[in-house]
Amino acid sequence: MRNMTLNSTFGTGQTLTITGIPGLKATNFAVNIGPDNDDIVLHVNPRFNHYGEHKKVIFNSCEGGSWGSWIRGEEFPFFHGVEFKIVIKFTGKEFVVSFFDGSNVVFPNRIGLQQYSHITVDGDVCITSFAIV
Repeated sequence: MRNMTLNSTFGTGQTLTITGIPGLKATNFAVNIGPDNDDIVLHVNPRFNHYGEHKKVIFNSCEGGSWGSWIRGEEFPFFHGVEFKIVIKFTGKEFVVSFFDGSNVVFPNRIGLQQYSHITVDGDVCITSFAIV
């Protein structure tokens, strides 16, 4: 898969759960949440080996074409060909991103909206389920 747009609205108080399987030779994939195609409030980018990052999960936001400061997760709970689960809770003020190994990262809502309508998944990954509750 190269790019998949998930047509849903994600707002304050909701939880987004994405389950999938990275390709056997995946270098990285990304989950992006934002108000449109150009701005990303949350970029979750597991990198097996991409842009000089080896087994790191990178978090960031992009507004008006400018990336913010990067946050690197401490854990890398992803394996080629093995199912993963990412759970993202949106409090309005921040996103709490949890992984199936129990690790999590808190990322600020830098754009400041209370609802986002653009969710995409890009890269060598097969999404097996997607839910917002």
